[in-house]
Amino acid sequence: MKLFLIITSIFFLQFSFAQDAAINTTPKIWSLKDCINYALENNITVKDAALNKSIAEVDYSKAKSSRLPNLFGSASQNFSSGNTIDPITSDYVTDQVSSTNVGLNSSLTLFQGNQLNNQVKQNKLLLEQSIFQEEIEKNNIALNILETYLQTLYSKENISIAENNLEASEKEVLRSKARLDAGTIALSDYTDAQSQAATNKYNTIAAKNEYQQYIIALKQLLELTPMDDLEIETIDENMDLINLELNKIEVYTNALGFLPEIQANKLNIAANEKELDIAKGGYLPTLSLIGSLGTGYTSINDNTFSDQFDVNFNQKIGVSLNIPIFNRNQTKAAVKTATINIEKAEIQKQNTEKDIYKKVETAYQNAVSAQEQVIASEASKVAAEQSYKLAQKKYELGGLSTTDLVISQNIYTNAQQNYLQSKYLNILYHQLLQFYQGNDIKL
Repeated sequence: MKLFLIITSIFFLQFSFAQDAAINTTPKIWSLKDCINYALENNITVKDAALNKSIAEVDYSKAKSSRLPNLFGSASQNFSSGNTIDPITSDYVTDQVSSTNVGLNSSLTLFQGNQLNNQVKQNKLLLEQSIFQEEIEKNNIALNILETYLQTLYSKENISIAENNLEASEKEVLRSKARLDAGTIALSDYTDAQSQAATNKYNTIAAKNEYQQYIIALKQLLELTPMDDLEIETIDENMDLINLELNKIEVYTNALGFLPEIQANKLNIAANEKELDIAKGGYLPTLSLIGSLGTGYTSINDNTFSDQFDVNFNQKIGVSLNIPIFNRNQTKAAVKTATINIEKAEIQKQNTEKDIYKKVETAYQNAVSAQEQVIASEASKVAAEQSYKLAQKKYELGGLSTTDLVISQNIYTNAQQNYLQSKYLNILYHQLLQFYQGNDIKL
């Protein structure tokens, strides 16, 4: 009895562990929101942009610290013999001399053509620009996720179309074989059915391969490993249609107001203007405050080491003025370069605005076109489906050749694929217009 209870307990424990394992290995279904959020946290392009921002923070901190005084310590030990000058007493001696020197030196830049202050302001602008650059990369990743996610869904549905066609064509092969054996069709009809089945099998394999390729692309955007499974969530068939009265100029204006690309370009211009101020500062003199503390020991003095350190202690303070007279036109070249870079930054801003307008215009026109294509392709699909069903019935009754049935099936397949393509294009461009209006990407 005890043995029976032990065996029963072990069985239930194993059963419980198996159930837990089954629950834990249930693959996660990824929604579009899941993919975007995960990519924003893990994509290496976004991480690289975040590191660039960290570097900009370090540069800004370094620029602010450049206005502080520096401090250096020094120490030296020297041995000399023969005719020499004692480094401590400055006496001329002809003996072996052992000397020790220690000191502290410091300098503070009081004025340097206002270059230090302008450098701080420029690095602050570059830091703000790096924040917008990070936002740009995040937006790019979100849009790439959206496009790849929809392409994956399209290819997944395309597999269903291919498998349904393969199943139908395999049934047609069996029917045509029976009719061939009965002598009601020619051999060419049977081979046509076989050829169509082989073609549909090829199309099914190709559709599955295409789906896997999009899964790989999506996994790479998410930075998932090859061992990770990825199953994405299907979307609601009820598609929102764009407002045909939507003013694309208003969409463009809204996009200019919030897209980080524009802000980053404005800051780039401002940073280059500060670079010009820094370059002009090279024409002005530099005034510095300097100071030092020092002491030393020499072996030719009869005082002890500690006494000499006390007696030889010295202090110095002063100012240093450095006036640029001619530096081989380095400052002049720097000013010209900075002026040119300002013009280039302004051109870059104009190109960015043109690029945004092109994207908004393209998204709007494609959205309108895709919306009309959805309506047309859906009607075409319904008509082709009815025609194909009628063709199948005629074929079963012997009133239609295999070639005509194959043609009808291909027309229906093309209609299904056209509808599928227009459906997902409509979703894509609708989401793009939502994005350019400042709305969240969501399905």
